[in-house]
Amino acid sequence: MTATAPPWPRLRNIGSVQLLTQLGTELALTVPQCLQGTGLDVMALADGQAQVEAAQELQVVSNLLAGLPGQPLLGLLAGRRYQLSRYGIWGYALLSSASLGEALEMGLRYLDLTFAFCRIHAREDASGRWLVIDDRWIEPSLRRFLLLRDSAATARIQRELTGLRQPFKSVRLTLPAPPDAQLNAYTEAYGCTPQFDAAETMLELDPALLARGLPGDNPAIRQACEQQCHQLLQRYRARDGLAGRVRELLLDGGATLPDMPTVAARLHLTERTLRRRLDGERTSFRQLQEETREALAEELLRVPGLSLEEVAQRLGYGEVSNFVHAFRRWKGMTPRQFCRSARV
Repeated sequence: MTATAPPWPRLRNIGSVQLLTQLGTELALTVPQCLQGTGLDVMALADGQAQVEAAQELQVVSNLLAGLPGQPLLGLLAGRRYQLSRYGIWGYALLSSASLGEALEMGLRYLDLTFAFCRIHAREDASGRWLVIDDRWIEPSLRRFLLLRDSAATARIQRELTGLRQPFKSVRLTLPAPPDAQLNAYTEAYGCTPQFDAAETMLELDPALLARGLPGDNPAIRQACEQQCHQLLQRYRARDGLAGRVRELLLDGGATLPDMPTVAARLHLTERTLRRRLDGERTSFRQLQEETREALAEELLRVPGLSLEEVAQRLGYGEVSNFVHAFRRWKGMTPRQFCRSARV
């Protein structure tokens, strides 16, 4: 990879590794060949809820490319397999959206719950409305495959949501034009023949389609799915980067939660540098401290014999009333109500 830290979370669901391995075996590779160098085996593939590291999935991609060098359309073949049901709660969130535009906004907000390595964002300019597929962070040897896979997967999702064979007005790819014999595969994947050698890979959105309602519109399910998406994304990011190290120090702080000067010192950073780097990871010390307090509060309240005063002190609250107020904000109930519900 490049020297810059990749923008995707370190952890992801194993579902994409399963799909890639299935593709490889259908094209005459063995499961060990597909998983070589990943530390995974056929038993690991059996657990659909398992998590893998992004690096392990990238190794599977490398194995496919090495084992199937005569497959120029491999990325398209892979991308067309990524139906919405493969994405778990993220897919259900999109299906329960009120409109295609809302589904698009939801999907981009929680992009890190997908299997995409390309970064995808929306753009609107004088030429139209677009989904931009950015592959700049991907290692060059994997770039073509993942650009095709992620853009074809996006087209597959859009097709499922709209029910249309051509879900985009037009498609532009940065790749060179393929031989004429391969053009039909591109048309099948995107619903239209792409423009090749473009400056950026972009999928053109139809404004009329964005306003179209979706048949699965369900506000209650959508709200529940979005809440789960938010929680899952927080868990993925909790183990990444500097924020993950800060969380570990907060959790291992001893009798009381350490403050920012203490954490900065343990990381050999100034407070200013710590604050700036956390801001770069779209979080803050206060937010991490709050998340840690919420998680610890649940654990401590389940410990027999600990009083509310002791729990509040462990979490850094000088007054029990402040802790009760915070807990009600987190959970919508008091600590005593939580303890009663936990015993039911």
